[in-house]
Amino acid sequence: MTFHTITSQLQLQFCRFYWAKMAARAPVAATSRLFESLCKWYYNAAGFNKIGLMRDDTMYEDDDVQEAIKRLPPKLYDERNFRIKRALDLSAKHQILPKEMWTKYEEEDYYLTPYLKEVIRERKEKEEWAKK
Repeated sequence: MTFHTITSQLQLQFCRFYWAKMAARAPVAATSRLFESLCKWYYNAAGFNKIGLMRDDTMYEDDDVQEAIKRLPPKLYDERNFRIKRALDLSAKHQILPKEMWTKYEEEDYYLTPYLKEVIRERKEKEEWAKK
């Protein structure tokens, strides 16, 4: 896991958190548009979308993430594997997808996040029980 990958994931998570907070508020005209355009720019600059990956495909696979991946429904699991295999193939060929096939910021689906939150919650609960 490189420093760039970690920082890009943190920045994308911050963008997602920011927009979740902003959705509950009245619109803030210039500032929110500027921040949204910055988030979109960074999403495209990160580069994983150009080879068809989603943000959750690029997560570092520690024990929690591996368990969350095991819990994915078969359809999501197969889609994830397809995107990763396609990205590996494109990377080996030093190619990118045509622009119309790039993953778009607006269409980003955080498919792994709910499963990951559940795994982390269960792990913390087990740790609490182990302390007793």
